[in-house]
This record gives sequence, structure tokens and C-alpha cells, in this order.
Amino acid sequence: MIALSKTDHDCNLKIHLDGARIFNALVELNAKPIEVGKHFDSISFCLSKGLGCPVGSLIVSNKEFIKKARKYRKIFGGGMRQAGFLAAAGIYALDHHVERLRDDHRKAKAIGETLSNTNYVEWLMPVETNIIIFKIKDSFSAEKFIAHLKENNILVMGIGKNQVRIVTHLDFNDDALTRVNETIKKNSL
Repeated sequence: MIALSKTDHDCNLKIHLDGARIFNALVELNAKPIEVGKHFDSISFCLSKGLGCPVGSLIVSNKEFIKKARKYRKIFGGGMRQAGFLAAAGIYALDHHVERLRDDHRKAKAIGETLSNTNYVEWLMPVETNIIIFKIKDSFSAEKFIAHLKENNILVMGIGKNQVRIVTHLDFNDDALTRVNETIKKNSL
């Protein structure tokens, strides 16, 4: 990020960070937002992903950029009335849910460990935050795997030929982790 930012700024280009899950990355890297943010001209991030808000994204930049962004938001009908409740949820999430993302990461790594000990997973991407992505061997079926989990009230997403994505989150507790790991172990593809 530092090298890319320097190159862009040396060329008088602006650089934006689509930081939908930036707080997951910051927590995992033990980094402060300012350490990353100072390299970008604008950053957007979601309050609704790992931070547990019902909706919401924010964009951070200088006053001139924000003024332009508000203008275009209004042109495209992106305003909301009485957004105070949602703003309060966002403030609460930023104050209380950032550090707890470590727990989501711990749970994702535990699921990754369980998956790596099965006979039907061909490869598993390194689990660094709360996202687990893996490929079911061609001799097995990701569709059957996904259906088996769904029968046990566990929802995951197929993302490609025999590839699956699992995401842990605020409402995914230790009991759910145990249930997911037991269901994965019992899976008979």
C-alpha cells in the first residue's frame, strides 16, 4: 500500500481505498487506522460487515472531497432522513466492535483447521481474518457440501467451480462454531 500510494502521489494521482473490511485487516495486523489511512486520499468502509450494524458505509477524506461526494450522493438520491438511529449504531460499532473482530478471526481459523483435516478439501486459502475460502476436490461435490450444511441451518456460499466461502461474524458464537465444526466432520460427500 505504501509503495502504491507513493507512486500514485508522485504521478499526481489520487488513490482510494475500498476498505469494506478494513477493520478486520487492521485488527489482524495490529495497526491503527491512521497508519493505513494516511496513504490514501479517500477511504470507504462498511459498518454492516464485521462491525455488526444493520446498514451503513462511510467515506473518509478531506473537506473538499466530502463536499463533492455529498453533492453527487444527493444527485443520485442517496440521502436518508432521520438517520440518527443508524448513526448511533455506527458509533456504537466503532466504539465496541472493532477489537472483538479478533474473535471472528479465531473462529474462522478454527473452521479452517477443521476443513484442512477433511479428505474432500483440495486447497484452503490462508485464513487471516473472518473469511474462509476453499475448494472441494473434483471427485466430490461442493453443491452437496453446501446442501448438507444448509440442512443443519448453516449457510455458506458457493463462489466458483467447487469453491466455497464461509464468513464468521458478530452473531456467530462459540456454540455455532462447535456445531459447524461437528457438521463438517460428519459430512459424507
